Amino acid sequence: MEPHSSVVARWLAAGDSGNVDAFDDLLHADVVVHAPRGLSTNDLESEKQVWRDALAAMPDLRHEVMEVLTQGDVEMARVVVTGTVLHEFAGVPGTGRPFRMDQAVICHLDGGRIAEAWEIADVGSLVEQTRS
Repeated sequence: MEPHSSVVARWLAAGDSGNVDAFDDLLHADVVVHAPRGLSTNDLESEKQVWRDALAAMPDLRHEVMEVLTQGDVEMARVVVTGTVLHEFAGVPGTGRPFRMDQAVICHLDGGRIAEAWEIADVGSLVEQTRS
């Protein structure tokens, strides 16, 4: 599958662009997102708020989807996340330093929308790179 056509890639691209309203077509209202650093959510509106907060702290946040594997109703993406932490976010201080972090995102789909997702990210490298 082409990375840009996957549901996970469209979710991340919409989030990066600040178009959280697009999440309505990509995520279930009761979506559960398991994320590191206290960023897990249990519904669509909470997930939208996490993205708003992330973009407020890191306006240049980008998720580059390198590849997507699909099997049945599961999509798994290998992602490179980049940005500059300008304001504190998820316990990472706003030092103005850029970062590059590897991430894996595993999504269970139901009816073409994400019902549950797991984000596995190298947050240790994020913390190290953004140290003042």
